[in-house]
Amino acid sequence: MDSRISKGDKPILSVLRGRAPKRPPMWFMRQAGRYLPEYRAVRAKHPDFVSFCHSPEDAAEVTLQPIRRYGMDAAILFADILLIPGAMGQEVRFVKGEGPRLSPLLSGELMKSLTAEGAAEKLSPVYETVRRVRAELAGDKALIGFAGSPWTVATYMINGQGTKDPSSARQLLFREPKLVDDLTAMLVDATAEYLIAQAEAGADALKLFDSWAGGLSEDLFDRLCLEPNREIARRVRKKVDVPILYFPKGCGALYEKVAKDGGFDALALDTQTPYAWARERLAPHAVLQGGLDPLLVVQGGRPMREAAERIVEAYEGTPYIFNLGHGFVPETPPEHVAELVKVVRGEV
Repeated sequence: MDSRISKGDKPILSVLRGRAPKRPPMWFMRQAGRYLPEYRAVRAKHPDFVSFCHSPEDAAEVTLQPIRRYGMDAAILFADILLIPGAMGQEVRFVKGEGPRLSPLLSGELMKSLTAEGAAEKLSPVYETVRRVRAELAGDKALIGFAGSPWTVATYMINGQGTKDPSSARQLLFREPKLVDDLTAMLVDATAEYLIAQAEAGADALKLFDSWAGGLSEDLFDRLCLEPNREIARRVRKKVDVPILYFPKGCGALYEKVAKDGGFDALALDTQTPYAWARERLAPHAVLQGGLDPLLVVQGGRPMREAAERIVEAYEGTPYIFNLGHGFVPETPPEHVAELVKVVRGEV
């Protein structure tokens, strides 16, 4: 589906510049992943997930796999948001069937072993992955680089693992605010340099994932999410001219503040954001992306088709990029993804 063509305009970048095509371009969060058998075959070559992410040849291969299979309008770099803590000096490992495990940061003494200085340089394999993918992508396909937002990454670093409720990170903030502020500052430094290096290696756009932006009061959201991500965007733009997307998952009505004052080129929407509200209150200030429940792609068929069409219709006439409200889950049937691509393109 994705034959090599001469370099031309990329539909994703065109929308990020404000164009509103009749049918939106698309890419999907976690479009490279465990739902694809070809991904699982490459993953099996590596004894641990971190070594997989640090292998430019294999990371580039799985980044390209969904583009070859489905022809989405953008590839998203295959990496992980926890590469930065590892580069900063925190122990990071992935346990099969359980997910990431880190040495928890519960005191200032433990934080003394961390440093943002030189962290971005330690992630040079990621930039080689970017160069390899960019060299292979067709000229009309965009390449999106990414990083985890400081607060979201900090919750993993403090908890020592993923959690359904990062309350221990908030408790640490209330107990030792300077510790969390210092950690946030280090993450801003490292993340900005990391994203700049991705763009210099060939990423066409950059995305910040803030999966734990929900559940915060407005003042904490400003302090932990909006301001740090805004500062990262400011630093990146001083060095490279690329669009920056932000995904403050679960932030609810605070989406409007981000759209108006955040300084981001595009906002990714979660599944709970009403389409009409987003079009009226957010679209005048930022390009929008996302919204489809990824579990609808697991279901497939009529429920998925109708939901996808409603989204396309809801944002018709506005600069919008079709995507999910979160990433594909491993049990997603590949044939349902193929059908979804056809629906978005208006081919069924």
